[in-house]
Amino acid sequence: MNICNWVFFALLFSAFVLASAAVEHGRAQPTERISGSAGDVLEDDPVGRLKVFVYELPSKYNKKILQKDPRCLTHMFAAEIFMHRFLLSSPVRTLNPEEADWFYTPVYTTCDLTPNGLPLPFKSPRMMRSAIQLISSNWPYWNRTEGADHFFVVPHDFGACFHYQEEKAIERGILPLLQHATLVQTFGQRNHVCLKEGSITVPPYAPPQKMQAHLIPEQIPRSIFVYFRGLFYDVGNDPEGGYYARGARAAVWENFKDNPLFDISTEHPTTYYEDMQRAVFCLCPLGWAPWSPRLVEAVIFGCIPVIIADDIVLPFADAIPWEEIGVFVDEKDVPNLDTILTSIPLDLILRKQRLLANPSMKQAMLFPQPAQPGDAFHQVLNGLARKLPHDRSIYLKPGEKILNWTAGPVGDLKPW
Repeated sequence: MNICNWVFFALLFSAFVLASAAVEHGRAQPTERISGSAGDVLEDDPVGRLKVFVYELPSKYNKKILQKDPRCLTHMFAAEIFMHRFLLSSPVRTLNPEEADWFYTPVYTTCDLTPNGLPLPFKSPRMMRSAIQLISSNWPYWNRTEGADHFFVVPHDFGACFHYQEEKAIERGILPLLQHATLVQTFGQRNHVCLKEGSITVPPYAPPQKMQAHLIPEQIPRSIFVYFRGLFYDVGNDPEGGYYARGARAAVWENFKDNPLFDISTEHPTTYYEDMQRAVFCLCPLGWAPWSPRLVEAVIFGCIPVIIADDIVLPFADAIPWEEIGVFVDEKDVPNLDTILTSIPLDLILRKQRLLANPSMKQAMLFPQPAQPGDAFHQVLNGLARKLPHDRSIYLKPGEKILNWTAGPVGDLKPW
């Protein structure tokens, strides 16, 4: 786009800021309820619709790991920890496994961090296998269905494929022992070996209290058109370029680093959360995986998420109308991002903002402490409740076994 067009769109955006401010003047956070079944699903109450039995595992599978590295409580994979804590005190918990609809195994597979705070997935398969061996030996419930009435939280980049690089995750595939279980995971991409049918896709963890502390007055106008902070290249893991984010982030930088409508940088300022609240559009491109915490942050701060991740499966897609609140841009169309966004009518932008202002929308993206009605914990339970009753075909005949306990990479078979 040449400089004349940039100037034109800059003037157009200035007019948008004035118009949107005028529309919202005198109204405290205008909202719009989601219409139809999606809105009903979002507000469902799962209590009374299912019962969950929580296995009591030795602390080496969870609490001791967390004691060793408390950073696990604040990283984007922390949903596995907070889901465990929530279930321990949830009214859906039952202490009688004979009346349980679902069985939950609390294993903190992402709490093995590098000095820089990045999770190492290499021990995770052995850890998960060890936990499954334990519950199958000490309780009869796993063996009845080989895990078909069990669910596991696996918030790694590529879920139960347990690797942060897609090529290697695909090569590994989902841990064979989890083939029948329901996986609760952040990773979601259609037609991908790391997303099995029936999985529940959840948002990554973002600290609710921290975001709450950075809220700015609602009347402050959104004076930034497009906002993004993060990597465009990952030289350390992708020195030749083009593999990281399938080149989409590099295309954003190369095409729009000098565009005045785009506030993009690798620097992460202390005003990051405040800046998102001043922006109209927040870019949510894929990185190593299709998802990132930016998606949660954009929804919480009312910034229209621009989702650049082909075939992504988004959190709680049966409850949150992502097509209505976000903008989807194909990875190949990133060079046309400025034209795509400036072509969206003002009334459509304002409607997306009203939907994003709906408190139930924001609540569904968070794992708050303590839990609150309609939050991400409850959306997970809703997803599990909608799978009930279990089909009788999941129950095996006495002595019947289907899963191959020796399948998978040789390294995964070593004791943990």
